[in-house]
Amino acid sequence: MKLALDEAWKYQGLTYPNPAVGCTIVSQEGAILAIEAHKYAGAPHAEVEALKSAYFRLTNDSKILDLHESYQIHTYLLQNHDNCFGGTTLFTTLEPCSHVGKTPSCASLISKLGIKKLFIGSIDSNIEASGGAEIVASAGIDVERAVLAKECGALLEPFNLWRKENFVFFKWAQRLNGTTDGGIISSAKSRALVHAMRDVCDLLVIGGNTVRVDRPTLDARLVEGRAPDILIYSKSREFDKTIPLFSVKDRKVIISDNFSLLKNYKNIMIEGGEKMFELSREVTNSYLCFLSPSIGGNNNFTSISEKLEILNIQKDEQDIIMWIKQADNGGDK
Repeated sequence: MKLALDEAWKYQGLTYPNPAVGCTIVSQEGAILAIEAHKYAGAPHAEVEALKSAYFRLTNDSKILDLHESYQIHTYLLQNHDNCFGGTTLFTTLEPCSHVGKTPSCASLISKLGIKKLFIGSIDSNIEASGGAEIVASAGIDVERAVLAKECGALLEPFNLWRKENFVFFKWAQRLNGTTDGGIISSAKSRALVHAMRDVCDLLVIGGNTVRVDRPTLDARLVEGRAPDILIYSKSREFDKTIPLFSVKDRKVIISDNFSLLKNYKNIMIEGGEKMFELSREVTNSYLCFLSPSIGGNNNFTSISEKLEILNIQKDEQDIIMWIKQADNGGDK
């Protein structure tokens, strides 16, 4: 389950409006056959991606690698599995879906492949998709629930929040000495990841001083994605309208000295440094930090005292990437 969790966290912030989900499949002998995740809304679910990878490893049938749509993969597996999954165990961070929508039912597929045991982290709170555990159990598969329940619940929290109201996360990049200024900090891969997150965000919040000094575009050009609406948090409404962010098509740019506008959006990213971190404490659910192995700059987090809890740590080609939450209940809505 830990392997499934780590894989899913790589795509946290990218799957909106779907949850981030990971899946691991283990052979009867204990070998890891697949570790996969749901990558973006509309893509196959984590269980389908894992079954696809495991099937290829078990059969060496490369035809399945050319299939990318859920319905295609489901159909191919049902027609060609030949009991190759017999004795395998599947770990998934979220209960397999029971309903048929943009993708077929994962629970129905799992129940027909001869899998021996299913471990589930979180039960799906979405009534439309829940009930998958019962479908699998009714097929004679041993089902165990609440495996690493706390960790799987933390992974699912953004999904639960934007279903009820909204999810707000604060993103920043810093060097080893804590500085957040002085030009580009993150790696190219990290910056592309942030652009991919912007592509699925409804709203991006930025401080007025940052806009005036950095003159940013704040789009998703590195992934050829959609530019989110912008909220510039500023007491002054005076800005040079030649700053590139004002010229991006099909977006709203709002200037406000409060966060009341956030209620109109579901998936919200705040970008900034120390001042914006402090201003947005009461509206932020989670934090995303990109830590670069470099030293330099001048401004860092010197006047803030905050106890945080790390939810997940990843590493790209250069940076350490950490999802974090406030250690007490101060960040919960």
